[in-house]
Amino acid sequence: MTLRSRRAALWERVPGGRDGRLMLWVAFVDRTGSGLWAAVSVLYFTYVAGLSVTQVGTLVALAGAAGIAGAPIGGRIADRLPLTRVLIVFQVLRALAAAALLTTDNYALLLAYSAVGSFGDRSANVLTKLYAARVAGPDRVRYQAVSRTLANAGWAVGGLAAAAALALASTAAYQWLLAGDALSFVGAALVTARCAEPPSPMRTVATSKDPAPAARPGSPWKDRTYLAYVATESVLFMDDAVFKVGIPLWAVSATDVPHGLVPLLMVLNNVMVVGLQVPLARFGATTKAAHRLLLPLAAVFAAAGVSMAASAVHGAVLASICLTVSTAAFTLAEMIHATVSWELSIALAPEQAQGSYLGVHGLAQSAQRSAGPLAVTAAIATGPIGWTAFGAVIALTCCVQHRLVRDRLPRPALSVAPVTVSEH
Repeated sequence: MTLRSRRAALWERVPGGRDGRLMLWVAFVDRTGSGLWAAVSVLYFTYVAGLSVTQVGTLVALAGAAGIAGAPIGGRIADRLPLTRVLIVFQVLRALAAAALLTTDNYALLLAYSAVGSFGDRSANVLTKLYAARVAGPDRVRYQAVSRTLANAGWAVGGLAAAAALALASTAAYQWLLAGDALSFVGAALVTARCAEPPSPMRTVATSKDPAPAARPGSPWKDRTYLAYVATESVLFMDDAVFKVGIPLWAVSATDVPHGLVPLLMVLNNVMVVGLQVPLARFGATTKAAHRLLLPLAAVFAAAGVSMAASAVHGAVLASICLTVSTAAFTLAEMIHATVSWELSIALAPEQAQGSYLGVHGLAQSAQRSAGPLAVTAAIATGPIGWTAFGAVIALTCCVQHRLVRDRLPRPALSVAPVTVSEH
């Protein structure tokens, strides 16, 4: 069998069939565009729109706050309307918001358009996850791993394209990158339009022999266990702030490592995710397996914090080794948590209200975007002890989550009702 035929066979084995494969292309195209914009957004607002540092910081913060509402609202809508159509609407909304940024340098309008884009981004994120859960069924963990791998690859492609464009150092280059981001959302919407509506427990075939439908599922806002679970997730997602803020600032302010090592550490993170996320997913392929991973995850987080603290040692070589080990450990923790979080967030939700529950779960990532940088900055200011405590707190949170969700684990393996109808 040739390499090409082996790749084709692997592609055919992706869970979810044709629609699952199409949604993977959506993830790749979406993240490629996001990679284009994420690398230059602050520079665009500064050099093209002419905003001050304070204005840019305020804009980013307020837009992020608007995005917090996107996850629960998008999830709730998806429980009531066809998922693919709702997802297309939010992708188009993101495209319009990105394109609108090109039309003005008025601060109020830039803020409004950024807020709309952030709202659409968080909504689309939850809806894409819900689609994957429905279309992949019991293979949802493996599907998530493949999706995350392609998303990271797309992000890398977009980042490399942005780096090449920035070499031109012109206003037009920034504008073209933003236009590329808008077009990526259009492309994602077009591919999504080719996807069938996945089976949904909200739309079932009923007969006279079927029992009367159960009462409407409770709201996630009244589910104390799930809300407590989401609170612990806000802490476990802080590895994101480590890579965006912690490692770069710590490396240049408190260690002897050469500054050129920092971008290589980011490359290491990306390469590890692309190469290892799918193989690691098999260790959390079931709800109970994912639950068991929380204990080794605690150990990995603790080790990452200790190795980060150790990188403050004098000497460039030893400091570089410790920081590289810490980066690898935090990346391993990121991948394990991605698998655990994907499975538990769905398994703990009632089948009839998965959208609403996943929307509330999406608040965890939104919350850490605000709290994460503050926690990481505090660890940096405290020094090696701060990083040791940072890792220990997250490790303890893993143990708390392990105990918290234990009594909610006995659930059916499938994510959807066995008898459903498609709306496409």
